[in-house]
Amino acid sequence: MDIKVYGNDIEKALKALKRQIQKEGLFKEIKKRSFYEKPSEKEKRKQREARKKRIKALRFRQPH
Repeated sequence: MDIKVYGNDIEKALKALKRQIQKEGLFKEIKKRSFYEKPSEKEKRKQREARKKRIKALRFRQPH
């Protein structure tokens, strides 16, 4: 990951860095690894995320 700072504009570079980290899912990964997740909870979470993803895909696929 590489963020360039132009004209000493640290705020803009920091904003770009946060956006990049968010897009790559690093915040989510850190939060997930900060505590132990039982295998049953992990499976339930994955199913919940898959369901959410399917519903979102259907919403964008169907014309209004």
